[in-house]
Amino acid sequence: MEHPPTVHKTPEHESTYRRLRDMVLLGQLAPGQKVTIHGIAQALGAGMTPVREAIRRLTAEGALALHENRRVSVPRLTLEQVDELAIARLAIEPQLARRAALRKDAELAERLATIDAEIDRAIVAGDVQGYLTGNARFHFVLYEAARAPILLGLTRALWLRIGPSLRVMMETGGPSGPDRHRETVAALRACRPEAVASAIAEDIEQGLSRLRAALAGG
Repeated sequence: MEHPPTVHKTPEHESTYRRLRDMVLLGQLAPGQKVTIHGIAQALGAGMTPVREAIRRLTAEGALALHENRRVSVPRLTLEQVDELAIARLAIEPQLARRAALRKDAELAERLATIDAEIDRAIVAGDVQGYLTGNARFHFVLYEAARAPILLGLTRALWLRIGPSLRVMMETGGPSGPDRHRETVAALRACRPEAVASAIAEDIEQGLSRLRAALAGG
C-alpha cells in the first residue's frame, strides 16, 4: 500500500520570522518609526509568542532595535554604516553573481529578464513597493542560483540593514535611477561570469551612491 508523501509545514515561529524579516527588508517599517509588539502581531495575524521570538532574532541580527514599553524600531543608518555595508556587499554579492553565472542555468537569464520587466512597470507606475519587491527578487533569484548558502545568509543580513533606508531613498527621489539589471541579463546570456559580477558590482555602487545622497540630504 502506498503512503501519501509527507508534507512538512513550516513552524509558526519560523514563518512569522520570515514575514517580519520581509517587512523590514522591503521597508514596510520606516527607519526610526516605533511600533508596538502588539501592533506587529496584529499586522502579521500571528501570536505574541512567535512575534516576540521573531523580534528577538531580528534584534540580534541588527535589523530591529528594542525599546521600552514593548516597542521596536528599525535603526536609522548613518553614512559611516553605509560605507561599512558597501565594503561587505561589494565583497560578497559580485561573487554570488559570478558563481551563479558559472552554473550556466539556461533559464536563469529569462527569469531575471521577466522580473526586470516587472521592475520597469513599477517605475512607470511610480509604485515604490513594487519596485523594492522586484529589485530584491531580482538580486536574490540570481544569488540563490549560486548555491552558496553561507554567502547567501550573509547577504540577507546585509540587506536587512539597508532595505528600510532604500525605501526612504525611493520615496524621496522616486522609484527610478540607474541600475545594471539589463547588463546582468545580457552577460548571463553570453555566458560571461566576470561581466555578470561586474554588472552587479556597478549596480550596488550606483544604489549606494543614491542612498548616501539621500541620507546627506542632497
